[in-house]
Amino acid sequence: MKRILMGIMLLSPFFLLAQNQEEEKKITLTPLVHFRTFWMSTTYPSEFKDDYSLGASLSLGAKVAYRSHWSLESSYRAFADIWSSQIWEASPITGRRNRYEIGLFDLQNPGDRVFGSFEKLNLRYKNKQWNVAVGRMDINTPWVNPQDGRLSPTLMEGVSISYKPNNKWTFSGWYIDRLRVRGTSQWANPGESVGIFPVARDPNGMPSQYFGNTTSKRITIVQLTRMLPKGKIEISQTQAHNISSTFWTEWIHRWKEERTEESWFSGIQIGYQSGMGEGGNADPNFQFKDPKDKNWLLSTRIGFETKRWQSHLNFTKTGGKGRWLNPREWGKDPWFTFIPRERNEGYENFESLVLYLEYIFPKSNLTIYTHAGINWLPDINDAAANKYAFPSYRQINLGLKLKPNRWEKLDFHLLVMNKEAINAPQLTPAQQYNKVGMIHINGILNWKLN
Repeated sequence: MKRILMGIMLLSPFFLLAQNQEEEKKITLTPLVHFRTFWMSTTYPSEFKDDYSLGASLSLGAKVAYRSHWSLESSYRAFADIWSSQIWEASPITGRRNRYEIGLFDLQNPGDRVFGSFEKLNLRYKNKQWNVAVGRMDINTPWVNPQDGRLSPTLMEGVSISYKPNNKWTFSGWYIDRLRVRGTSQWANPGESVGIFPVARDPNGMPSQYFGNTTSKRITIVQLTRMLPKGKIEISQTQAHNISSTFWTEWIHRWKEERTEESWFSGIQIGYQSGMGEGGNADPNFQFKDPKDKNWLLSTRIGFETKRWQSHLNFTKTGGKGRWLNPREWGKDPWFTFIPRERNEGYENFESLVLYLEYIFPKSNLTIYTHAGINWLPDINDAAANKYAFPSYRQINLGLKLKPNRWEKLDFHLLVMNKEAINAPQLTPAQQYNKVGMIHINGILNWKLN
């Protein structure tokens, strides 16, 4: 908090000099309110422990705008466990806790039914070309992003800078000093945040020991965006100090038929990741990532859309030496084949094929959609290539999103997910629980003011 206030004080004179000298000072105050209630349940057809939870969060804040370029934003969020099963108790069969419902609450303080967290506190200067902010704020980049699938998103503390000289080019950069990981109440530096989520096994097949033993002081990200006549291209470099360096590029192209409002679109993503420094720790027993790792990724998309329909087919393939690793605490996978409620980070190589279909009912603001994917993972017994001891699987998501016309500030999201193992007839309980053979349901209600 002291560093945020110091940064605001240091940058304030710079922004003041950039302001137009207007005689009349204008200050506006905008209240910020976000209420979310979240139902989550996971059931198994076998003898595994079922779980359910109903949680709620309320964020209260304000945004003070000064003239047309300055703003100061602050917010605090309170959380409550309204009704839950024994989500913090381990499964009697596997000895492990569930990985879904507990993420609604504070993973660092298990069992807390009511808690709170200071969220945003940032000073921002914005004009037609510049957007500069310092403090605690949102972030959405390929490898550090909100992953907003619980009661609150992941947030960053640091500096964000974006420069847009014209309508075609955007240059962006982020310096991240600390993170408030979703499912937690405390802010932590990048190294401290690694391992809050389940750590799985190390390359030797033993339980990973990197939680509490990872040193990483900062995350730096630079990104270039170029708008094209029929699409755009983004190139970024993400460096996690003492852990890894990840290069990422994404190109989207559209072929639009003006007469029919129909269009085809395609995309390609290319990624390359290498270890950095000590991989988090000089002792291999405590490393998050092997510094010698070198991994590549290719993801493609082809799709078609109309005013009401959208569909696309996606394919991803990875390879190289060692595991492709990005701390799950920092964000979801950015590749085209990502499906909500599962990830494919943590493998030396995998292939994924995913179909997405969506239909919109314009008059009622109702959207229905489905994901259907098949994921081929490394041998489940190969610890070096398969961090999470996860079998190859297929996943189906059915979803519904509703934004009622009468209540513009309200929206509802229903998601039903099923995962089943493929080509794996003899799985141990630990290789099934939290992974496959489940029905998972989410019901999310949001109400926002400004």
